[in-house]
Amino acid sequence: MSLSAAHSAAFRREAPREGRVWSIRDAAGHPAPEGEAGRRAMPFWSKPSRAERVVGAVPAYRGFAVVEIPMADWLDSWLPGLRRDGLLVGVNWAGARATGLDLAPDRVAAWFTEQPWDPPKS
Repeated sequence: MSLSAAHSAAFRREAPREGRVWSIRDAAGHPAPEGEAGRRAMPFWSKPSRAERVVGAVPAYRGFAVVEIPMADWLDSWLPGLRRDGLLVGVNWAGARATGLDLAPDRVAAWFTEQPWDPPKS
């Protein structure tokens, strides 16, 4: 299993358990850099510590704030919006270049509809 696939598997396992995902943003908004295939992807992480590591390690993301998105909002609003905008979902990007799998929003949404998630009890 590649490192990117391992990070993707962790996302699939951790996000429902956390009941939220995390993104990053600055005054200009959320990043959606162009990948090697020429498609743009917006990154999301399954734990805040994963996003914080990227903000600290990747010069282009220094100064970005880590923001929490409730899982229900992410599934119901964010993923359909990314699909409409033609963006991919960056899953648990990591490393000095913030790389990982970039997947179609519908594929990522299917992870959580195939195995419905239960929101964490408060």
